[in-house]
Amino acid sequence: MLIGKKIGMTQIFADNGQIVPVTVIKAGPLRVVGLRTIEKDGYNSVIVGFGEKKKNVNKPYGGLFKKANIPPAEKIVEFRTDDVSNYKIGSEISVDTFKIGDSVDVIGWTKGRGFQGVVKRWRFHGGPSGHGSRFHRIPGSIGMHSDPGRVLKGQKMPGKMGNERKTIRNAKIALIDKENHIIGIKGAAPGTRNSWILIKGKKK
Repeated sequence: MLIGKKIGMTQIFADNGQIVPVTVIKAGPLRVVGLRTIEKDGYNSVIVGFGEKKKNVNKPYGGLFKKANIPPAEKIVEFRTDDVSNYKIGSEISVDTFKIGDSVDVIGWTKGRGFQGVVKRWRFHGGPSGHGSRFHRIPGSIGMHSDPGRVLKGQKMPGKMGNERKTIRNAKIALIDKENHIIGIKGAAPGTRNSWILIKGKKK
């Protein structure tokens, strides 16, 4: 389990000479900020912090970092786990917790595209483009007969598009650079540059 910032995309060459597209993620330095246990909190989890935040730290988080005796983190995320005995508050988590070829789940937030119509949001075909047509990019009829006489829930309508949590399952790790806290995921990952990415290992 890692937190990272998406840097962008590049390509590397596999052993057989094939070009592999890779999403480059800056995943560190990471520290264990806190622990949740079944005895105290009812569940087991690890709170992980990314980077360092030098100003505008609110009091609840400030107290958390002061108790752990570590500098405030730029981003903190809580990961559920079965066993917290392997983690200690203040210890670092490195990108080499994974190995090249491992399968992971990559979680990100898609690009926000604002308020969009049905053609872009839902790929509606639209109407004729000629000047005589009065039906171009509008959604069309959404009404019903007298029974049930209402618009059914779940109709595809104009609205906010993007900025949604998306998970890429079974992505392969193609690159690891421990010194620079860099990890590369084969293929594309959701989100813009500098957006947050979560990487979760698969349960064996």
